[in-house]
Amino acid sequence: MTTYLFTHRDCLFHDTGTGHPERADRLRTVLHQLDLENFPMLERRDAPMATRDQLALAHSKAHLDLITARAPKVGTINLDPDTVMSPGSEAAALRSAGAVIAAVDQVMEQPGTNAFCATRPPGHHAEADHAMGFCLYNNIAIGAIYAREKYGLERVAVVDFDVHHGNGTQDIFEADAGLFYASSHQAPFYPGTGAASETGVGNIVNVPLPAGAGSAEFRAAYDDIILPALARFDPELLLVSAGFDAHEKDPLANLNLGGADYSWISEKLMAVAERHCGGRLVSVLEGGYDLEGLAEGVDAHVKALLRT
Repeated sequence: MTTYLFTHRDCLFHDTGTGHPERADRLRTVLHQLDLENFPMLERRDAPMATRDQLALAHSKAHLDLITARAPKVGTINLDPDTVMSPGSEAAALRSAGAVIAAVDQVMEQPGTNAFCATRPPGHHAEADHAMGFCLYNNIAIGAIYAREKYGLERVAVVDFDVHHGNGTQDIFEADAGLFYASSHQAPFYPGTGAASETGVGNIVNVPLPAGAGSAEFRAAYDDIILPALARFDPELLLVSAGFDAHEKDPLANLNLGGADYSWISEKLMAVAERHCGGRLVSVLEGGYDLEGLAEGVDAHVKALLRT
């Protein structure tokens, strides 16, 4: 199995301001970790910019017009209290969405490959009509719908192990039975969505975890609920919202995962991809705000992708 890394230096120039948790040092940390001697087999590629037509697969014209209109020439502006734009933000966001599209092309057109997209800003909170939670465009939803449109797939799945519920991905998927979304996340917690009762048209699976939950609760969520539902869906392509903010060191949340848990879930998801998708898996960086925890999680996750 060959693993491709899609990233771009433009993503370092999305400036969120002093003290913001979603900062460029996150990506620097990830790329430094993946430059270490443990990762010589990663195939590195520059992420292209997504086109407006590609963004429109998951977003309304009004949303796209707003992002373009609000993009500042100097300084920063806030789209909401958490979501910031600077002069470099639009290019970074286009690279983030473009990375997922290029990764989908890679795994669909070259059997025996998977991919990790190391970009920022993240995407799983961005709804069809609304930027929020550090996210401008919903990168993984764009990639999922693109895969269906270009390759004629009938069933595309997203599994999200970020500590926050991916309200944006659920918003975009919930009325479409050919798109599956499953999430484990802390609750009650930001953004306030993700109850187990939110099931869409039978294509949404949410497993809320209480503050303080750790490895046992996390693994049970997958073994007992998410992985069986994913197998029943029988995806032709699996995408992963890989957030590492459920790590025990993360300052924004209160779950207690470690590197062994990220290795475990990554291996489980790769096994699903092997059984159902011919190994076709694209992983997309979401959260993770303690730099040591982020490095540990990414290290475990990408090593699992390379081992398969």
